[in-house]
Amino acid sequence: MNLFRKKSIEKIVQDAEAGMSDGHSASGMKRVLGVKDLTFMGIAAVVGAGIFSTIGTAAFHGGPGISLLFVITAITCGFSALCYAEFASRVPIAGSAYTYAYVTFGEVVAWIIGWALILEYAIGNIVVAISWSGYFVNLLEGFHIHLPGWLSTNFEQAQQGYDEAMAHLASGGTQATFSKLARIGYDAITNAPMIGNWRVILNIPALVIVVLITMLVYRGIKESKRSTNLMVIFKIIVIIFVIILGSFYVDTSNWVPFMPNGFKGVLAGVSAVFYAYIGFDAISTTAEECKNPQRDLPKGMIYSLIICTVLYILIALVLTGMVNYSELKVDDPLAFVFERLGLHKIGYIISISAVVATTSVLLVFQLGQPRIWMSMSRDGLLPKKFSNVHPKYGTPAFATIVTGIFVGVPALFMSISRMTDLTSIGTLFAFVLVCFGVLVLPRISPDVKKKAFSLPYINGQFIIPALAAIFVYFGQNRIKEAFGAFGTESYQEILYLVFVFILLIVALFSFIRKYSVIPVVGAMCCLYLMIEIPPVSWLWFFIWMTIGLVFYALYGSKKSLLAKK
Repeated sequence: MNLFRKKSIEKIVQDAEAGMSDGHSASGMKRVLGVKDLTFMGIAAVVGAGIFSTIGTAAFHGGPGISLLFVITAITCGFSALCYAEFASRVPIAGSAYTYAYVTFGEVVAWIIGWALILEYAIGNIVVAISWSGYFVNLLEGFHIHLPGWLSTNFEQAQQGYDEAMAHLASGGTQATFSKLARIGYDAITNAPMIGNWRVILNIPALVIVVLITMLVYRGIKESKRSTNLMVIFKIIVIIFVIILGSFYVDTSNWVPFMPNGFKGVLAGVSAVFYAYIGFDAISTTAEECKNPQRDLPKGMIYSLIICTVLYILIALVLTGMVNYSELKVDDPLAFVFERLGLHKIGYIISISAVVATTSVLLVFQLGQPRIWMSMSRDGLLPKKFSNVHPKYGTPAFATIVTGIFVGVPALFMSISRMTDLTSIGTLFAFVLVCFGVLVLPRISPDVKKKAFSLPYINGQFIIPALAAIFVYFGQNRIKEAFGAFGTESYQEILYLVFVFILLIVALFSFIRKYSVIPVVGAMCCLYLMIEIPPVSWLWFFIWMTIGLVFYALYGSKKSLLAKK
């Protein structure tokens, strides 16, 4: 059994141009997306929970220096985006990194990538749905509408709030002076109905928004496109307004020190900052709904990444300039800084924008996940039902419904803790393989090459080894500390040593085979960001991947269309 059997790019392109979907079945999907739509979709996926939520935690750890991390992450994503762009233009079908891995590394690696992308899309969307619920509840409270605590949170968060409330009361406080978390948690625990010994605590708003978004995505790509474009226009206007207005309240003394916890403190926000960028690759899952995927997909990716990076950097500087970085560890940092300065009406506007922003992220991710499952199903790695396209709406109907259930039900019960780390690992893993995949792309015919976007070739024979030597030179102290950590529980440093070993191997192969600079640098940057994510999240990632490989061994490897051929 050949686990590394590959698909032919030429056959895929020919079938796509003939109106077929990857050579397996008639597509039936509607080509309605242009460059503007793809750019807006990219902005919709990127500007969401990150800019309205996780940026606060990152700023708390890194101070104003977090703006540098946005630059580093943007450059990393930029290298990855260029690699995605070449793949997206040469393999113009749905499936994203999964399909790209299939034509370069083979079937088993493609399966691993597809399984990892579930972490990015499905689990990432659970986080966004829970975040949306929090913003929505805050917005309702601004209009003096209070949902019962047991209908607007999950048990873990309710218990945390309840414990905080009890400690507050024990110290002489009153219910009137509860924090928001304590108030909701106290209300949920004390008033939740009981079923046996189980308290009924459900995040109903999170489920409702997932159901509504799933219905919209099921209905069709045109409706999704219009909704996305309107939401993106609104939230960009609000963000630009926040940047301009906030700049008048910036106190430059808050920028000193620029990196209060050193560069290590800045890197502590890797997961939170990278979480802000996940999703730009979701554009590539819509390849079969693009008017001209080989021209428009690369442009949409690059344009959206540039726009979002500029907005993130400006927001980071304004936030850390308006208040001291130590005050920003809150769920709604943008609204918080204006309320902190007494501008409560602006806080309400931001809350509205946050609801819209996270809605658009949900929409794009709910678009992406079914299309990946559809591609995997076409290849026989998932049941055939997942590749069914609705005859009227032209959407992967069954896969869309399953995605809604997969996201909506856990959002009722689960907490956000650790999920951003898992989502970031899954996404970075996909980026690493896409960047390395460009290096082993098969040659294409001149006709296809004329249409396709191609990465500029920069000979890395001497550049990559030189960069590796510079990295080792400046990191020699950490390398020594990492070797000293053997036999202790410092798994983070062991991950660092693994990265250094891979870097030296890649530098050696780059010298021998003259690899191009852009994909190699992109892959190594993503890999470095991965090793900065806490080891406990790696453990859960490996457990998840093991489950996926077991499923592939029992089902996918036997049902694969390539296996039958």
